[in-house]
Amino acid sequence: MKRAWTKVKGWVDPYVLLLFGMVALAAVLPATGAAVRPVGIATDLAVAFLFFLYGARLSADQTLQGIKHWRLHSLVLAFTYVMFPILGVVASFAARPVLGPDLAAGMLFLCLLPSTVQSSVAFTSIAHGNVAASIVAASVSNLLGVVITPLLVLLTMGAAAGIDLGTIQSLFLKLVLPFIIGQLMHRWLGDFLTRNKQIISKFDRGAILLVVYSAFSAGMREDMFGKLSALQLVALLIACCILLAIVIAATMIISKAFGFSWPDRTAIIFAGSKKSMASGLPMAQVIFPAATVGILVLPLMLFHQIQLMVCAQLARRWSAIPPEETSAAGGHGR
Repeated sequence: MKRAWTKVKGWVDPYVLLLFGMVALAAVLPATGAAVRPVGIATDLAVAFLFFLYGARLSADQTLQGIKHWRLHSLVLAFTYVMFPILGVVASFAARPVLGPDLAAGMLFLCLLPSTVQSSVAFTSIAHGNVAASIVAASVSNLLGVVITPLLVLLTMGAAAGIDLGTIQSLFLKLVLPFIIGQLMHRWLGDFLTRNKQIISKFDRGAILLVVYSAFSAGMREDMFGKLSALQLVALLIACCILLAIVIAATMIISKAFGFSWPDRTAIIFAGSKKSMASGLPMAQVIFPAATVGILVLPLMLFHQIQLMVCAQLARRWSAIPPEETSAAGGHGR
């Protein structure tokens, strides 16, 4: 059993299993009646505190220093906030007849999110890439994403998502304001958060589990699963795989064409091809009506697991490449 569990962990993130476990819990025991309001309040507070922590952990000084490598960071941002959204618009229209309007909207929302920080850096490190550049690129993506993602949602999904002035105010109060306060507190809290990564990580993950339970509880109250078919779920899985394959291929080809060194290219590939579930789930909880959040975040949850599995295999494969081959494969790096 231990050996089997180790093998499963090599392919499936145990945290993703917990997330889907919360989906199952919401399906069996959703928050209903008198429990709805307390769960909603707890979720709102958890989301606000999450974004406060995100702001407090990200160093603006580090980001400013990283601007020196502006070509690399500009390319990562172009993949994250230009190429991905364009693919999301195309995918949402092309797949709508099969996926239905809610899952198609979820595909688009997935494409508007910032990159991940932790896994992008981890995979870049395993592949012997430019870790410092990866940290800055992913951090810049997240710093800007607090503002850019809601703006992109307004631009591409505003009418369909039912976003109004109240939603914008809620976004500011629950996401942007806590993030700004966190940034202002970084000089006092940054070192503490760095020293206590494991404790903070557990809170992060616990808060996101609560977000998932709240979202899918609302979906169950609206008979969400009764609206989904097996064909839609299979089509969604295929769509996520195709999306990831296109972006990884694009990051590989374009970063090489621009003459980046191999270590820089690995940072671009991993930071430019991924989307953050840690940011995406709380954002969805704030932006979209409660009854639709569960379906809308399904593409993100599937894409997250697929990106981890694929990028883990790429990182392991590239870690075995001799240094002389990676030097020959790269360019000037600036």
